[in-house]
Amino acid sequence: MKTPVRKPKRSLNALRPIRSFIVKVKWLYFTKIWGMDIHPTASFSLSAKLDRTNPKGVHIGEESYVAFDAAILTHDLTRGLYLDTHIGKRCFIGARSIILPGIEIGDECVIGSGAVVTKSIPPRSLVVGNPARIIRSNIKIIARYGRMQRDDEVTDVTRSTENIDGQS
Repeated sequence: MKTPVRKPKRSLNALRPIRSFIVKVKWLYFTKIWGMDIHPTASFSLSAKLDRTNPKGVHIGEESYVAFDAAILTHDLTRGLYLDTHIGKRCFIGARSIILPGIEIGDECVIGSGAVVTKSIPPRSLVVGNPARIIRSNIKIIARYGRMQRDDEVTDVTRSTENIDGQS
């Protein structure tokens, strides 16, 4: 016999409107005060680190998400570099990952947690590791913030299409 699943009486989701407000204020701070190029539909964790040494070099596309403790760098003082770092549309930058200066991440990419991105990434790629390597290409993003289509979702869509066509 299965035990019933109980919903918690309290949840952090109750604080979602407050978090959304704080993120919007931080977005205004980054874009208006520091001059960063962050699309209004992009989102980020409150602990994400966006480089303020060269703030105008930060470019984040629409519907992208930067997870907690991820660092997006636009400068390297040891080499005297001040470069633009671009993150495309509908990307997900995993927790505690590091994007080095001058990197371009293509549209619809997923960067795994803890990855150190040292080279530009082509669109629709899944990358992980230190240094980050492409482990999957031509991924399909089905929703905002880098949500990928799973293999079983492909099968379900195929089955439903077959049922509609009268085949099976």
